[in-house]
Amino acid sequence: MSKKGLKIIVVGAGKVGDTLVNRLAEEGHDLVIIDKNVERLTELANLCDCMGIIGNGASHEVLEEAGIASADLFISVTESDELNLLCCTIAKQFNRNLATIARVRNPDYGKEIPYLRSKLSLEMIINPEYEAAVEAARILFLPAAISINSFAHGSAELVKIKIPEGNVLDGKTIAYLGSNYTNDLVIVGVERGDDVTIPNGSFELTAGDIISFVATRKVCHSFLKSIGFKTNSVRSTIIIGGGKSAFYLADQLIKTGIDVKIIEKNAARCDELSELLPKATIINGDGINESLLEETGIRDVDSVVALTGIDEENIMLSLFARQISRGIKSVTKINKISFTDVINRLDLGSVIYPKHITAEAIISYARARQASIGSNVEVMYHLFDERAEAIEFKVMEPSNATNKQLKDLKLKPNTLVSFINRGGKIIIPTGSDSIEVGDSVMIVTKNKGFTALTDILR
Repeated sequence: MSKKGLKIIVVGAGKVGDTLVNRLAEEGHDLVIIDKNVERLTELANLCDCMGIIGNGASHEVLEEAGIASADLFISVTESDELNLLCCTIAKQFNRNLATIARVRNPDYGKEIPYLRSKLSLEMIINPEYEAAVEAARILFLPAAISINSFAHGSAELVKIKIPEGNVLDGKTIAYLGSNYTNDLVIVGVERGDDVTIPNGSFELTAGDIISFVATRKVCHSFLKSIGFKTNSVRSTIIIGGGKSAFYLADQLIKTGIDVKIIEKNAARCDELSELLPKATIINGDGINESLLEETGIRDVDSVVALTGIDEENIMLSLFARQISRGIKSVTKINKISFTDVINRLDLGSVIYPKHITAEAIISYARARQASIGSNVEVMYHLFDERAEAIEFKVMEPSNATNKQLKDLKLKPNTLVSFINRGGKIIIPTGSDSIEVGDSVMIVTKNKGFTALTDILR
């Protein structure tokens, strides 16, 4: 297996491009950035120590200068969907072996994504607003969770919760939890203050800990109920901001019978939303107006989702909602602010980062391109402010990590086999279980850069 980085060309140094390029640079890839904005391009190229080319990513001359003929991966994340699709189409003409990824955000293209991928030979179409809405919807369907990530095509979930004062888990060890509540889940991480631990059986939980565990959805619900958490979906929500994410989220919530109100200050956009979402209540007004929020019934709803285009407004709205009612579920979208430590110390409820979602999906694909034939990266998420990774591998060939009992594998420190997906059945492994060809396996590790299953071994 080669660890050599890929040659990647990124078109677009804007909101998504900066996070994406930073992450790809950290992964060790050889990057070229194309953008028309000289200032942004220079800043990002210097920050990531990579080549920057001023120009249009759909230009024959510019692509040749970028070295398109020898590139492995081409990513277009400009603000224009049509330009992104055009850039990928032209890039493919230079290099038939080139993998292409386009950011496409417009809901009009939503139903056409399989067609576009097929006809334009795209490896991936990524929609940050839609993915952010999916993440927000998961949280509202299980509001006890701080965050929920999906694995094994939705068969397993990685759920994060905070242990409240007086909870039955306070003072209990991981081993006690397995003996007295359920063996059908595994706690993969505990955040305590600034420390992150991948715990063993003797680790003792305490109130205030934030724990992340993996289980099937059914087990997750029954476990949370057994330790005193509410597992019902929210019944009503106010979405503040009427952009693309709001549309995608409202559409999902309405289909499950949740009452939705959207506050949007642009009157023309309100008219559009009224046509697109006839079952939602659309209110034309400024979402940061306290009187309007009171009139809209913010004290009576189960949840508030702040999706304006201004991070500071979203933060203030969530803090206001939490101040009104400790029982309200709040979800906050953060686009730009990078002061993660500060944000984590605020009582914001759940926080979603659309740029990070885009970067995670593309990095997963890039790692899959680097991997050996024996296994492949299916899904990857950074956890605990990027101090750990959760990676799902598809096992395609025998290796030193397969057909051996887990207790006989010499794993790298701070590495945990969280589940084995065998034919759609989720196995929470014990030391006597083994990984077999055809399985998919989720690994949680504080090590960085795993591209193949065998990377878990010392």
